[in-house]
Amino acid sequence: MSIPCSSCGADVAAGASFCSKCGLRTSDNAEAPATAAADDPTNAPSGGVAAMRRAGERLVEGVNREDQLWQGAYSGKSMIGSWIGAGLFTLLALIVGVLFAFTGLAVVLALVAVLVVWLWVIGALLYRRWSVRYTLTTQRFVHETGLLSRRTDRIEVIDIDDVTVKQGFIERMVNVGTIELVSKDQSDPVLLLRGIDDVKRVAGLIDDARRAERRKRGIHLE
Repeated sequence: MSIPCSSCGADVAAGASFCSKCGLRTSDNAEAPATAAADDPTNAPSGGVAAMRRAGERLVEGVNREDQLWQGAYSGKSMIGSWIGAGLFTLLALIVGVLFAFTGLAVVLALVAVLVVWLWVIGALLYRRWSVRYTLTTQRFVHETGLLSRRTDRIEVIDIDDVTVKQGFIERMVNVGTIELVSKDQSDPVLLLRGIDDVKRVAGLIDDARRAERRKRGIHLE
């Protein structure tokens, strides 16, 4: 029986103390394969503490992962009634100013009134859009309010008990509305989200998020 020399590759008899070609000790030949096997990562046992730790980290990451599902603000389509009213007022003011005005002052007053109405409508829209913002994630619903100063409230989706959609006749025509959230949150137990575009889809996202979180935590769904 013989073994190959780790240095020159020549066959070394089992009982020999040295390689006949290069002179390497046979004890070094015996240690070399054992050392190489120990250093080879492919010979490491599968599983073990490291594998269990990685599996645990992946599980925790899956539970704690938070993805954004939707972000929105007040929609201008929700003020459709105000836009129609301002348009009718403008038309009426122009008719009165042209047909029934005997002085230039009446025309000026009509124009000023029209300007005030439109400034009010546009100002109301900009204030509502800039002062309110909503963000829905897989774990939380974030409600931000305020223009100069900002207040941020967070509701855990798992604490939301009910999601209701409210729409008027004109709102249904333009697909906007109000979402009512009833939750266990102490600061906002009943939260109204006004002027939401594509309101039924957004309400469905909120309801699906709360149901998914409750199933993940093993909480009974009503």
